[in-house]
Parts: sequence; C-alpha cells; structure tokens
Amino acid sequence: MSEIRDAGMTAKAWPFDEARRLLKRVGGKVPEKGYVLFETGYGPSGLPHIGTFGEVARTTMVRRAFEAICDIPTRLVCFSDDLDGMRKVPGNVPNPDALTEHLQRPLTAVPDPFGTHDSFGHHNNAMLRRFLDTFGFEYEFISATEFYASGQFDDVLLRAAEKYDEVMAVMLASLREERRQTYSCFLPISPISGRVLYVPMKDVNGEDGTVTFEDEDGTDVTLPVTGGNVKLQWKPDFGARWAALGVDFEMYGKDHSTNTPIYDKICRILGGKAPEHFTYELFLDESGGKISKSSGNGISIDEWLTYASAESLSYFMYQKPKTAKRLHFDVIPKAVDEYHQQLRAYSGQTADQQANNPIWHIHGGDVPASDMDVPFSMLLNLASASGAEDKETLWAFIARYANGVTAESNPGMDAAVGHAVRYYQDFVKPSKSYRAPDDKERAALEDLKGRFAEHLGETDAETLQTIVFAVGKEHGFEPMRDWFKAIYEVLLGASQGPRFGGFAAIYGVAETIALIDKGLSGELG
Repeated sequence: MSEIRDAGMTAKAWPFDEARRLLKRVGGKVPEKGYVLFETGYGPSGLPHIGTFGEVARTTMVRRAFEAICDIPTRLVCFSDDLDGMRKVPGNVPNPDALTEHLQRPLTAVPDPFGTHDSFGHHNNAMLRRFLDTFGFEYEFISATEFYASGQFDDVLLRAAEKYDEVMAVMLASLREERRQTYSCFLPISPISGRVLYVPMKDVNGEDGTVTFEDEDGTDVTLPVTGGNVKLQWKPDFGARWAALGVDFEMYGKDHSTNTPIYDKICRILGGKAPEHFTYELFLDESGGKISKSSGNGISIDEWLTYASAESLSYFMYQKPKTAKRLHFDVIPKAVDEYHQQLRAYSGQTADQQANNPIWHIHGGDVPASDMDVPFSMLLNLASASGAEDKETLWAFIARYANGVTAESNPGMDAAVGHAVRYYQDFVKPSKSYRAPDDKERAALEDLKGRFAEHLGETDAETLQTIVFAVGKEHGFEPMRDWFKAIYEVLLGASQGPRFGGFAAIYGVAETIALIDKGLSGELG
C-alpha cells in the first residue's frame, strides 16, 4: 500500500488528481469535524438511472484515491432530495394518471404507484439503495424529508432566515426580471393541501425564524422555517446542505456548472466553506440526447447487468468523465473486453502503472484475476455463427478450445457466456444482415476453405490468422480490412467482427469450413 501511496502522489489518473487537490484543501491534516466528507446528491423524481450510479461510482473512486495517499478518515453520504415537490408525473410508472392529483406534493407524500413502499419517494430511494448495495458501495443515506423534519437542518435554516436578504441578492442576480417578482429561496409546505408552494414571501422574520405567505385559500399563514415546514429552492439547498453537513467534495453534471458560483456563495453566506467540485460531462442516449430519469431513455442499471458484469459498468464510468459519451447498448461489449484487458495487465505492472490503471480505481487493493479466456466480442460472434439459444452451445466450443476450462471452474466466464447469449438474442440476431460475395470475394473464400481443409498443423489462433491474412494478400485485397469486412458480412452477417483466425480456432476448423460453404451457397442469408 505504501508503494501505491507514493505512486498516487504523482499519478495522472483523474481520481488521484482530485484526491491531491482535496488533501491540499484540508492542509494534509484531519479536519475539525474528524473526517473528510464526500457527498453525492440524488433527485428521486423518477426511477434511478445509470447516471446516478456513475456519480456515486466516480465519487467513490476519488474517495479511494484520497484514502490511498493519506490516513485521514472519510465519509460518503448520498443525499436524496425527496422533500422536493413532484413537478410532473413520470411516464414510466404504472397508472400515471392516478398521480396527477398529487402534483407539487413532496415525493415522500405521493402514493407509491408500484404499491410496495410508503410513498413514491420511498420507493425510488429504495431502488437507489438496492442498486448501490449491489455494487458494494460504502455510503450513508440521508433523506431530505428526515433531515429537515429531524432538526438537523435547523441551524442553517435559521441562519438563512437571518441572512435572507444576502441569499436573495445572490439568487435574484441570476434570474430574469419576471421570475424575480415572485421568487423566494424558501418554499413553504401548505398546511391545507400539503403541496410545496412556489409563492413570494410577505415577510421573513430573521429574529424568530418564521416566514409569512399567502396559502392556496388566500389566507396569510406564518410558519417556522424549522422542523420540515419549509424547504429551500434547489439552488440555495445545494449551498445550504454543504454548510450544514460540512461537505468537502461533490461532483455533478455539466448542467450544474453555471450554478457553481451560486452554490459556493450561498454556502459561505450560511457559514460554510465551499467544497471542492468536479464537473463531469453528461451521458447521451442513442440519438445523442441527454439521458433523463423521467423519460427513461438510455440504459438502466438492471439492463446493463442483464448483458454484462458490474465491473464492466464501473470501467465505463471511469473512462474520460469530462468527455460526453453515448450510453447505449452497443458500448457494452467494448467495455467488457477492455476491462478484462486491463485486469490481465494489472498483476505485471509497477505501482506507478497500477495507480494509472482503471482496475485499481474500480477494485482498490482487492484486485481479482480475470477468468475470461475468450473475449466477449468473440463470444458474441460464436453465438452468431452457431445461433446459440443457451449457454451450453457456447460452452461446447469453449471447452474444446480452452482445455480444462469449465463453467464450474470459471464462474465469471460462465456469467459472461450467459450475458453473451442474451446480448446476441436481443441485439445481434435481429440486426444480422448477410450478403452474397462478389466474384473476388468468392474466389478468396474458396481458397480459404481449401487451405483450412488441407491444413494439418497447429490450429491455434495465430497460425490460423496467418492463413487468413495470406489469402487476403494473395487475392489482392487492399486495404486488408476490405477482406476481413467481406468475411464478416458474408459469414457473420455483420460489418465488424473478431480476428477471424481466433474465431476459427474456437469455433473449430471443420465448423468454419462448413460456415464458409453456407456463405458461398447463400444458405446463411
């Protein structure tokens, strides 16, 4: 661990960059509160989506890096803004029409459309926690509803009442003229309807900590700002939460970046020290649009785990967090294979190299060995060529290729085989499109078939790849990728594929010859 500590002080990996910045913030010593606090926020207005996981995963990576370079205790809190009013009914819940009458009520006061929890907010919080627990994150969960009602927020709320004019000056400077006329940083919860009200304050009394406003029936109501009677608008709430908890580090999406000065100023007004920030780029769906919790586009955590391991998802989250990335199903195979490439390399690396390897940031010091003897992309092509409907079909090929490898001895590989079959059935099979070879391609495929049939030597991947390459070269394919593209399109029904020698080694030379025959005769299409 001491080697990683030294390596972490100079590593270029982005979590170590953030960890060193955080260590400088606290002056290299334990803060007065006894720990460094990491926070991640969650708006439970819809079902948790994969971006939420990414935020916690990346924050955890920074936390691990920080703990590697110093001995200062840390905490990570996941804060759910479940006191927020439900602004619109999500389209991806059962019986959405039944929720319409509950618009603007706190999410923890909206009935659960799934019928499993006390409220919609409780349901979505449970979903979030279940997903985070699946990945083994160490965190403490805080519900805004409980945080406000229990009095933990009272000191900061009273300070906000005292400093109301200063807080409002920060906010009003960021708003259009029309919005300024009715804006208040305090949102009272109506004693009549239970709704979160977006109404101007008639009076804010900083001495007794109360607000006066016009309720929905037209009467003036005075409420204390403490005890969960009011909540803060989301921008002031950011800064107030930082001040109340003493947050040292928080990351959030690029869509929040323009508000960072507002959050920081309000935190300082309310007596806190603004935390270190990290802004990441947003995930995009298949068409390049922003992923939304309410619309349910993109990939959910459960969907990713249907087709790949949790570790591959963590690997995807590690990569270039400041670059916008498409988060669609077609990124999964690449993430799986790259994760295992890095995993296989890890044990032979120096401490400096390990500190810059995504594997360290995914697993910390407890790095497993890879048991993926066949790349995921190759499994998909085996499934495609064999029309696999179950794991046993693929295992028949794998067992012949990798002597002694079984589902029992390689549980990770077995899980990947199951993932590959499902991925093939759902995404590869429906999009397969074979074509007939042209005359040049036909002659080359006939030649390849003949050479495979005559080959009596080793049938390892490299030997067979040499034969494939030699055929393409002798038949005048330039560039050579045109030859491999022809193989994929004629034999596998796809424009991309594996190193064909490796494929033939696993699939079997005789089976590959039979596949070529089918491609030449038009049986595949």
